Amino acid sequence: MAGRIITIAQQKGGSGKTTLAAHLAVALALDGVRVALLDCDPQGSLGEWFERRESSLGEAGTGLDFRTASGWGARREARSLARDYDFVVIDTPPKSDIESRPAIEAASLVAVPVQPTPVDLWATQATLEMIAKEGTPSLLVINRVLPRVALTQEIAEAIQALGHPAAESRLGNRVAFAASMGAGRTIQETAPGSKGAAEVQALAAEIHRFIGP
Repeated sequence: MAGRIITIAQQKGGSGKTTLAAHLAVALALDGVRVALLDCDPQGSLGEWFERRESSLGEAGTGLDFRTASGWGARREARSLARDYDFVVIDTPPKSDIESRPAIEAASLVAVPVQPTPVDLWATQATLEMIAKEGTPSLLVINRVLPRVALTQEIAEAIQALGHPAAESRLGNRVAFAASMGAGRTIQETAPGSKGAAEVQALAAEIHRFIGP
């Protein structure tokens, strides 16, 4: 049985796609499954993170495999990796439906990070429309949530009104996420007992249930 492909997509820049891709991949790997990362973003931020990870942990210590692809090659590479891994997590570029579409087409699930602001919610419509055209299941992930902000709940309700599934688990607006990425790690590794680590683990478990065994 082929592995599951999770594509992280959002046409709006600055949504936290790369951070979500890295954290989700490591969380799944820590749960004991085989995980590969596929970077389709020409900016290469995920690749830089993985190189730092290799430098500090060694090639055999990353717990992940890593590949790059672009355009239509992403679909072929993702399906190839899915033959050898339980999960393939794909990071896609913003502002490019041409580059993102093959990764969305190949996906078992598309996770769409969205920050809890009206502007981000409006910008997400284009991404959801693109995913709908491919007929791929999607799950909205509310990211960079500020505590005790009424707007967050209002946006959460607006997201539900869109008629698209949204994850119950949310990721907070925490400096520790960025700090861990700078070290080639994730928050589960640098601050394993923190609230942020618990948020990531809860999200990974929810996505795992959503996508099936």
